[in-house]
Amino acid sequence: MSQNAPPRLRRPSVKWALLLGAIAVAAIPLTALLAQGRAAPFTVVETGQGFARLQDAVDAIGDSRGTIAIAPGTYRQCAVQGAGDVSYLSEMPGQAVFDAVTCEGKAALVLRGRAANVSGVVFKSMHVRDYNGAGIRLEAGDLTVAQSWFRDSQQGILTANDPNATLVIDRSTFTRLGTCEGSGGCAHSVYTGSLGHVRITNSRFEQGRGGHYVKVRSPRVDIAASSFDDAAGRATNYMIDLPAGASGQISNNWFVQGRDKENYSAFIAVAAESRENSSAGLVVAGNNARFAPGVDRRSVFVADWSGEVRQIEDNQLAANLDRYEIR
Repeated sequence: MSQNAPPRLRRPSVKWALLLGAIAVAAIPLTALLAQGRAAPFTVVETGQGFARLQDAVDAIGDSRGTIAIAPGTYRQCAVQGAGDVSYLSEMPGQAVFDAVTCEGKAALVLRGRAANVSGVVFKSMHVRDYNGAGIRLEAGDLTVAQSWFRDSQQGILTANDPNATLVIDRSTFTRLGTCEGSGGCAHSVYTGSLGHVRITNSRFEQGRGGHYVKVRSPRVDIAASSFDDAAGRATNYMIDLPAGASGQISNNWFVQGRDKENYSAFIAVAAESRENSSAGLVVAGNNARFAPGVDRRSVFVADWSGEVRQIEDNQLAANLDRYEIR
């Protein structure tokens, strides 16, 4: 089997099949709006009102629940959602691009309402002075992201702490993200504070530019059916970092560690900074992990500072990749 293509993933359990089905969010084809040939790039679907600025569309929804249809195009603008439940849906997945402009020196979308959904949107070239420029900054509320692409930025998604919030990422791609340039520490492709639950499925992480691909401080994580391709990464660290420990599942993923690493000592790190969360319920199963062609070194698949992880099973590991190490 070629080392450049992921192997067939094993069939998820019934539990996982139900989970993946429940969280999948598809881009909604808004053919009626397209047929109107309207000029406004942002339309509140419930009212039909169009806006030239995304911020105006968000403000029109206010503390209510609404959907913003985004026409194809490249937009050098951003928005802050301070209330409500807002869905941001690209009329044509992958054709609505937010390029290089951030609000509050943070992100293209700064979210602190009740909830938000983002589908089919591209976020690129987000850079700010503190090296935390992101496509999305989640400061409060739930967030679901589907079929979206984050690339060539300091971070893809960055969140604050909200123990009542859930972050769901499905069928999305994270490319050339992360940096350790700033004095405050590294930026990552996905970096969450202590949210109640983080779920990442059917997504791809590739060509990192520093930091970790996924760093999650939440007590519960589910990361499944995703690929972590570090073959073309530069100065990267762990594929998955659970710095405060976590329970949940890391299952049916594909990992390739590349040559250019700042830290190649492990693929997955558990409780490297603290034991704030229990890791006794963490299951690492059904994954495939290897090194990129031409990389000859030893590493550890799961490095555990908590000493609590017990369920590491049915993983296909490279010959020079140790299964588990307590640190």
